[in-house]
Amino acid sequence: MTNKQTGATEEAACETVWAAEKVSWIDRLPRAVTMFLVLLVFLSVWQLVYALKLISHIILPSPFATIEEIVTVGLNLLTGDYMLKALWTTAQEVLIGFMIAVVLGFFLGLLVGETDFGERMVMPYLVAINAMPKVAFAPLFVSWLGFGIASKVALAAFVALFPVIVGTAAGIHAADQNARMLFRTIGASRWQTLTMLKLPTGMPHFFTGLKNAAVLAVVGAVVGEFLGGGKGFGELIRIAASMINTPRVFALIIYLSLLGLGTFGIVLWLQRKLIFWHKETITTEELFE
Repeated sequence: MTNKQTGATEEAACETVWAAEKVSWIDRLPRAVTMFLVLLVFLSVWQLVYALKLISHIILPSPFATIEEIVTVGLNLLTGDYMLKALWTTAQEVLIGFMIAVVLGFFLGLLVGETDFGERMVMPYLVAINAMPKVAFAPLFVSWLGFGIASKVALAAFVALFPVIVGTAAGIHAADQNARMLFRTIGASRWQTLTMLKLPTGMPHFFTGLKNAAVLAVVGAVVGEFLGGGKGFGELIRIAASMINTPRVFALIIYLSLLGLGTFGIVLWLQRKLIFWHKETITTEELFE
C-alpha cells in the first residue's frame, strides 16, 4: 500500500470517528424515550406554573384535572354516548370538506399550473381570496347553507382548498426541463407530457398540499361550529368554555388534534403507497411508524 493510499485510509478513519463523536447522547436515544421525556418536561413546567399561580386557575387548569377530563371524554366515546355522535359529526364535516378541497383544488391547480390563462388570470384571484380572513366567511356560509352540516363542510373545504391548489401547480412546474425537452423531441402530445411526466414528477408536491389541507380541514370545520352552531365537537368546546370548564376544553381540543393527526396519517399512508420511490424527511416518514 502506498503512502497516498495509507493517508487516505487514515483520513477516512478520522472522519468516521469524528462523525461518531459528533452525535450527542440525546440523539442516540430511541424516539419513544425522547418523546416521553419532552412530555414529562412539559407537564412538569405546566404543573409548576399552576402551583405558583402565575396564571389564573380559571384560565389554566392543572395537568391532573386535564388528564382526568381526557379519561372522562375517552370513556364517553367508548360507551357510544353523545360525545361519540358529536365526534362523528365533526369527522364527517372534516372528511367531506377535505375530499371536496382535494377534487376542486386538483383541477384548479391543473388550470393554474398547465395553462397561461390560469396562471395569469385565475391565480391572482385565488391569491386574493386566500389572503382574506377565512373566519369572516363563516357567517356567510351559514346564511347560504343553514345551520346544518353543509355550512361546516363548505368552510372546511374553503380553508383547505388553497394548499391543494398550490401543491398541484408546484408539482406541475417541478418536472425537469431536460425531461420536458425530451418529451417534445419524441413528439409527445401535451396530454401525454402531463400524464406521463408532469403529474408523476409532481406527486410529492401534491401530497405536501394534501397534508396541509388535512389539518386545515379540521380548523375550518371547528370554526364553522363555533360560529354557526351544530352538533359537533366545536359546539361542545363552546359550551364547556361558556361554563368556564377549561379542563373539558383542553380535553376536547386534544381529541380534535387526534382527529387531525388521523386525517394526516391517512394522507401520509397513501403517499407512501402511491409514491413509494420518494423519500421524505425522517421526521415526517417515521411519525406514524
